[in-house]
Amino acid sequence: MDSRFIHSIHSSRYDYKTENESSSGDEERSSKYSFVSALCMSGGEGDNSYSTNSLLQRRALAKAKPVLVKNIKELMMGLSFPKYIKVADLGCSSGQNTFLAMSEIINTINVLCQKWNQNPPEIDCCLNDLPNNDFNTTFKFIHSFKEKNLTCKAPYFVSGVPGSFYSRLFPRTSLHLVHSSYGLHWLSKVPEGLEKNKMSVYITASSPLSAYKAYLKQFQRDFTTFLKLRSEEMVSNGRMVLTFIGRNNMDNPLHRDCCHFWTLLSKSLHDLVVEGLVSASKVDSFYMPFYDPSKEEVKEIVGIEGSFEIKDLEAHEYDLGHCNQDGSKRSKSGKNEANYIRAVSEPLLVAHFGNAIISRLFNKFAHHVSQHAGCRNKTTVSLVVSLTRK
Repeated sequence: MDSRFIHSIHSSRYDYKTENESSSGDEERSSKYSFVSALCMSGGEGDNSYSTNSLLQRRALAKAKPVLVKNIKELMMGLSFPKYIKVADLGCSSGQNTFLAMSEIINTINVLCQKWNQNPPEIDCCLNDLPNNDFNTTFKFIHSFKEKNLTCKAPYFVSGVPGSFYSRLFPRTSLHLVHSSYGLHWLSKVPEGLEKNKMSVYITASSPLSAYKAYLKQFQRDFTTFLKLRSEEMVSNGRMVLTFIGRNNMDNPLHRDCCHFWTLLSKSLHDLVVEGLVSASKVDSFYMPFYDPSKEEVKEIVGIEGSFEIKDLEAHEYDLGHCNQDGSKRSKSGKNEANYIRAVSEPLLVAHFGNAIISRLFNKFAHHVSQHAGCRNKTTVSLVVSLTRK
């Protein structure tokens, strides 16, 4: 990696402000980027909802399954088959996907206990997300969740825990297993110092180096906070299995694919500026509270924080299901990806730009996706990391 980029990573580690300076800056940014308070997935069960458009997340859960199952087995064996186990799914969102991980956890514990002739534990299943999350839609699926687990002998109890996972959520030393899928790439706030990153909602190849440094610094802060808080809540030797969007390490950390979803969203917003539907200043004041770390950045943060040991760290293809399609299928692929991205970003976009432009914006987005459907040199990946509480 270029030495100037290496220097930027290590220097930012120590470039933290005093508590008073940080608090003042956070309040100013909260006012400037007030749309961040709207962060949540699109609720309900309609055509544009997250519940309807979360196939990508389902694929990510499937790819993380071997790591999750392995860690559950090691946890149960290491704790000598406890009588009670508390599990938290952080950033559970809404819809049927919410219960996929919990079903896997419950079934794995049940099968393992049968294999070793052990009484299954009582399982406390805690579903967490931000207060804006559509928990009503989630809990509509509890009945079907229970029907699928009728043969399970392990008694389990499901509850909702609203709140940010960048804050304390549970009593000390109460959690045995933490799972989170496609949540930790979302930041607690928009980084400071992005004013020079014009007409782009995220990092692109043309962004100034300061944009990369700003996003990395915010991710370092947030992920460190997450690890510290979970270390307080988890029992010794407890496990975490985390999946989030990342990137393959490149010599240039500014590099993002020409077909990266936020790059295409920036192009779509620019189209609306050209058409006079949105002002350039409005676009220049909107940034995604998001970061896609490399494996090396994740390892460094875990090592510095010090409460956890990495057991697994894998990178899988970021699969939108339309790689290398021929031209006849590109239009449909564009619409599908537009629906996926709309489901995760619409509340933020509406809070800043209003509702009137949304449908036109994602029609533009679908068109741009179809133009890039043949892209093969993609750096975006799904990172799966498992951690043991020391």
